[in-house]
Amino acid sequence: MSKNIFRLIVALLVVQSAFSLKAATVDTTLTYSASMKKNIKAVVIKPDTYLKGTKYPVLYLLHGYGGNYADWITKVPAIKNYADQYQLMIVCPDGNFSSWYMDSPVDSTLKYETYVGTELVNWIDKHYSTIASPTGRAITGLSMGGHGALFLAFRHQDIFGAAGSMSGGVDLRPFPGNWDLPKRIGTYAQHPENWEHYSVINLTHLLTPGSLALIFDCGSDDFFYKVNEKLHQKLLVNNIPHDFICRPGGHSWEYWANSIQYQALFMSKYFNKSKKGL
Repeated sequence: MSKNIFRLIVALLVVQSAFSLKAATVDTTLTYSASMKKNIKAVVIKPDTYLKGTKYPVLYLLHGYGGNYADWITKVPAIKNYADQYQLMIVCPDGNFSSWYMDSPVDSTLKYETYVGTELVNWIDKHYSTIASPTGRAITGLSMGGHGALFLAFRHQDIFGAAGSMSGGVDLRPFPGNWDLPKRIGTYAQHPENWEHYSVINLTHLLTPGSLALIFDCGSDDFFYKVNEKLHQKLLVNNIPHDFICRPGGHSWEYWANSIQYQALFMSKYFNKSKKGL
């Protein structure tokens, strides 16, 4: 082998190695909520090709009850690969231990609907190169975050164009004593109207066919399966297009690590379709 060919092979290997080292970058940001007068952390994942001159769609990914902003990147690090694969940003906000992503009607210090649905979105659009419109924004999450994602998207269709839920608590009424819900919306006995108003399943009247791209799934062994099945049936009756998936599994990270693969693909297809104007 000649020296020139050897040098060429070495150069190609160096270039190939450099490309293989490119990967999504993960920022931990500190954002400010004016409505709650405090700083809140979020994980921001940028795809490997991120450039400020290019506009990227954003998938907001919410954690569950008892979790925090770092849950997804810590427990499912593969989400970095989906940012690269689909050329999108992923933002994982902190939703407090048990905010349910609401502006609480009984605790004025908790305004996580305002934070995630308005303040955080505006902050991300200001500090990153994003597609700042509903066609460039999607939101999904697990459990409490699944409720939060649909709750926010149904109520803010001017902000989000696509929404999903994984094992979401889409109807709060069957669980009147669980997961700090009485602290967020009052007890069922004293404030039954709040339990009606803040349950996703009672917000389907806000939808029109095609107003949101929707996907949600739940494991057949999950304690939230029945309420998800009821939401599916209600959307069918109202002629609202959506993808509903049921697979064997329970309320676990094993299930959600599998689920996010399908939801990321769904959101990517929505973003690509929006880009083409179809």
